[in-house]
Amino acid sequence: MGGEVTELARELIAVPSVTPDDGSGQAPLRRRLEPLGFRLEDMTEARVANLYARLGDGGPVVAFAGHTDVVPTGAAEDWTHPPFTPTVDGHHLYGRGAADMKGSVAAFAVAVERFLARHPEPAGSIVFLITGDEEGPAVHGTPAMIRQLQARGETLDYCLVGEPSCSDRLGDTVKNGRRGSLTGELTVFGVQGHVAYPHKADNPIHRALPALQELVETQWDTGNTYFPPTSFQIPNIQAGTGAHNVIPGALDVQFNFRFSTESTKEALKERVHAILDRFGLRYELHWHDNGEPFLTEPGPLVNALTASIKETTGLDTHLSTAGGTSDGRFIAPLGVQVAEFGPLNATIHQVDEHVAVADLEQLAEIYEGVLERLLAGDVA
Repeated sequence: MGGEVTELARELIAVPSVTPDDGSGQAPLRRRLEPLGFRLEDMTEARVANLYARLGDGGPVVAFAGHTDVVPTGAAEDWTHPPFTPTVDGHHLYGRGAADMKGSVAAFAVAVERFLARHPEPAGSIVFLITGDEEGPAVHGTPAMIRQLQARGETLDYCLVGEPSCSDRLGDTVKNGRRGSLTGELTVFGVQGHVAYPHKADNPIHRALPALQELVETQWDTGNTYFPPTSFQIPNIQAGTGAHNVIPGALDVQFNFRFSTESTKEALKERVHAILDRFGLRYELHWHDNGEPFLTEPGPLVNALTASIKETTGLDTHLSTAGGTSDGRFIAPLGVQVAEFGPLNATIHQVDEHVAVADLEQLAEIYEGVLERLLAGDVA
């Protein structure tokens, strides 16, 4: 059961490309693109497999961005079907990566094949940016490819990222932006001592609690039309030796901002330091910038995508910036219009990850419709 997209997805899923060891995970895609005339370029960095493929030299340049690496499967015996033995059961394709995001990569390729069959000389260029390092640190993947493109002056105009974006039905959600992510690693220092002699010690937990409470309760911004307000969360906190009678000498706190375009990482850092300083804490704070927020407002790419979704599914899609980060955060700062659209995200990273076969086939139709609107005709 299933058509061309499903069959290519099965080839991709059959390769156990657990991040960052993509192995030969991109080989099925290479075999499909080369006969179409794409120039295939290996942009491997630090043993991370990156494939850059381009057809055409002129503009506009439409890019498909995605990844072939997948997260670990967990216990294989918990799966109904072996995670790297892609299986169509009923109306769904099961396997690790079916939804995130080998199904989208397969739909990219089939969409391009069909488009080129009707438009062998498109009015622009088509690019693939496929990495094996999206689910991992994301250091030597898409950022490495972008650096190489920048070094030689290559630009992109539009980029469609195949991340699983939909909630209940294929076509219900397009991600036209993402929040930024900023992590802080805070250590508050005290003086270790015996709990029975607190005057001889300095408990960093007690000292830090009022400051942490203020950080939790602070309104960092109010968001805007596309973004919810910036959020502050503490996912990890640790102190103590494990003994009930020892006041700890230090408290470690990890916190994270998911921030909108109404805030900047510099402003958030300044406000955090001001709060910690006001409470007189002795501390060290190390920051990790995980990505800037980006937004693509309705325009050529978003219009082409929403029109194609409407034509294929009948749905009026919802534009959203919710969720975590994606590799779109590395591409958008170049001035590229970026949108994310892929299958349902209900089972991503789960045991028995699966995607509807019908959705995969429709996904290719939608991607093909985007190419039609951007490279073979006028955009509404």
